[in-house]
Amino acid sequence: MKKSRFTDSQIMAILKQAESGVPVPELCREHGMSSAAFYKWRAKYGGMDTAMITRMKELEAENARLKKMYAEERLKAEILKEAIGKKVVRPSQRREIARRAVADKRISIRLSCETFGVSQTCYRYQSRKNAENEQIAQWLMRLTDNNRNWGFGLCYLYLRNVKGFGWNHKRVYRIYRELELNLRIRPKKRMTREKPEILSVPQKSNQVWSMDFMHDQLEDGRSFRLLNLIDDFNREALGVEADFSMPSERVIRCLEQIISWRGAPQVIRCDNGPEYVSATLQNWAHKRGIRIEYIQPGKPQQNAYVERFNRTVRYEWLAQYLFTSIAEVQDFATRWVWHYNHERPNIALGGITPKQRLAMAA
Repeated sequence: MKKSRFTDSQIMAILKQAESGVPVPELCREHGMSSAAFYKWRAKYGGMDTAMITRMKELEAENARLKKMYAEERLKAEILKEAIGKKVVRPSQRREIARRAVADKRISIRLSCETFGVSQTCYRYQSRKNAENEQIAQWLMRLTDNNRNWGFGLCYLYLRNVKGFGWNHKRVYRIYRELELNLRIRPKKRMTREKPEILSVPQKSNQVWSMDFMHDQLEDGRSFRLLNLIDDFNREALGVEADFSMPSERVIRCLEQIISWRGAPQVIRCDNGPEYVSATLQNWAHKRGIRIEYIQPGKPQQNAYVERFNRTVRYEWLAQYLFTSIAEVQDFATRWVWHYNHERPNIALGGITPKQRLAMAA
């Protein structure tokens, strides 16, 4: 609204001069205004005082503001009805719709931002290609290609704790989602079960070891067995032994090899398999001063540390490849054990590797 150069009190004074008998042409020459302006004031403000004129101008301004607000809200509703068919959540999507509305509807940027809930800073933002984002994407592609069962958590912990990159987890996760690398999470069947007894965590290395067997087949259909042995303190894989047959003598030979460079444990936890309950293994453990701790039959959760390790072995390499010979299985298992201990972050240890946990304890 155009603002007059005459104040309300000046207008009232001019009108009172005209009422007292001063000719209109003389008033116009004296105050430097046109006769049309005088007659407009008299038609609009005739019979009013200064307070009434001020109040009327305030009401006119309020009425104009309300009309503008109503027009904007109506325009917003029309734009939203045309532009949005479903709920749009991401700011980048709302920004693109706001830009199209400005281009197509010829509305202001302020109104478009208010309509779609976007700040003007976000509206004017221009994304810039970052070399570090390309590096993060290459690392994520490489990790998920070599470790197909790794989700975002393991990938981020590997980059942060093993490789030492200082990237923020939100930045890495944004690129992880843009690359569509997220795994499909299968819903778990909820079962009502008794609360299991919590496993005690050893306070030092070589305090408690856990061992268990796994079964699989070669490419030609022959079955073989894996003997998995871990240290419960830092979840370190001490050895994965593969063969067609694993009698108690073979188990003892494997344990002797590990003890020769690692040292003897105080306790070995295992199930009630025939290889473990044999007199040969019990006599050997008695001579060595090692206590064999057997879990209850049908209670694999009492040996949960090695059972969780078995799952990792199964999903990360045993179920993904076909092997033609025991030598090939043993070679792959040996290389994977080194990778598991030195490079694979363990969530149960707080996102660090077993070797890092051992170094921290030392």
